[in-house]
Amino acid sequence: MKTNPKTTPKFKNEDEERDFWAEHSPLDFFDLSTAKRVTLPNLKPTTKSISIRLPESLINELKVLANSMDVPYQSLAKIYLSREVAMERRARFIDPQPLSVAEDSVEYGK
Repeated sequence: MKTNPKTTPKFKNEDEERDFWAEHSPLDFFDLSTAKRVTLPNLKPTTKSISIRLPESLINELKVLANSMDVPYQSLAKIYLSREVAMERRARFIDPQPLSVAEDSVEYGK
């Protein structure tokens, strides 16, 4: 590992900087031994919008629960979905016996 990395030159404009980095490796300009891990607590995970059909009664029940907890119902749905996925993952990791098709259909209301 290099102990004396090169110093980055001053650039007059973006074109000059672009040309420079096209010909040089960034690895020559920093020392990994002095790198520090940082946390970025204000970053939010990337989300993707999806469309899902749910029975109106389920949505209404979710809204009632969310209202009693003073949270948006979509946020509560994400919490419940995330919790269930984590529980399912743990169950399959600890007890890898898969559900039969009939049990799976009953559990998920198919």
